Amino acid sequence: MKTRFGRTAASITAATLLITVAANQPFADENAELTIEGQDIVTKVAAPEGHPLDEILSGWRFRSKETQALQMDDFDNPAFVAVDYGAELWETAEGSSEKSCASCHGDASESMKGLRAAMPKWHEGKGTLLTLEDHINWSREEHQGAEPWKWESPEMLAMTAFIGVQSRGMPVNVKVDGPAEEWFNKGKDLYYTRVGQLNMACANCHEDNWGNMIRADHLSQGQANGFPTYRLKWQGLGSLHRRFKGCMENIRAVAFKRGSDEFTALELYLAWRGTGLSVETPSVRQ
Repeated sequence: MKTRFGRTAASITAATLLITVAANQPFADENAELTIEGQDIVTKVAAPEGHPLDEILSGWRFRSKETQALQMDDFDNPAFVAVDYGAELWETAEGSSEKSCASCHGDASESMKGLRAAMPKWHEGKGTLLTLEDHINWSREEHQGAEPWKWESPEMLAMTAFIGVQSRGMPVNVKVDGPAEEWFNKGKDLYYTRVGQLNMACANCHEDNWGNMIRADHLSQGQANGFPTYRLKWQGLGSLHRRFKGCMENIRAVAFKRGSDEFTALELYLAWRGTGLSVETPSVRQ
């Protein structure tokens, strides 16, 4: 059968790419506990009822000890350059209103606390599901009279990192009922749908083979609780949708656009899969 993603008759399966390693491979300390600035971060939690996994593990547990250490100290965490920039943007007046984010929301440590943990979520005014990036741009246009930021712009990444860190340590807890249920189901379908010339789904790596090696990478459960994240491979901060796009391109599929309904639905489902994990924004990954 041929799909719109150009699947070939001789498509390569996930099994041909995966190299299983022994459980005691000294790649990362999966039993390590994460504490940042004296705050305990939950990186392992029992899965809720109906979850496909028995236990939910943060991607931090699958990184090398050196990479893990970068996230354990805000001074060493390279993403905090962006967080500092986000703090500046929070106080900067923009648009026809000549107002800053702080003009309406005040101290972000209070007004933005918990927001990252609940995103994406349904927005009554827009009548749709909004990611944090969507919400920021809606506020810029609606309240500041300012131009929206591009998804992967330095400004958007800085602001999502700055807002995200206000929820650090709080448990991921997204709503998937009511008007969000349709989006949740769509995201779930996407997670299990094989696409691309390699004929793979998200689940093939992050549900069926987590803990194994793929090329030089230690496969995690693909949790989203640390985004935006600083990837050493990128040498910079990147959004979750950038990661989605990269994964699709790796399996030779036609990737959806950042901010598309498809990626937004997938983000909601992925957030639910990480229910109970602490928000780690901004995390450090390889």
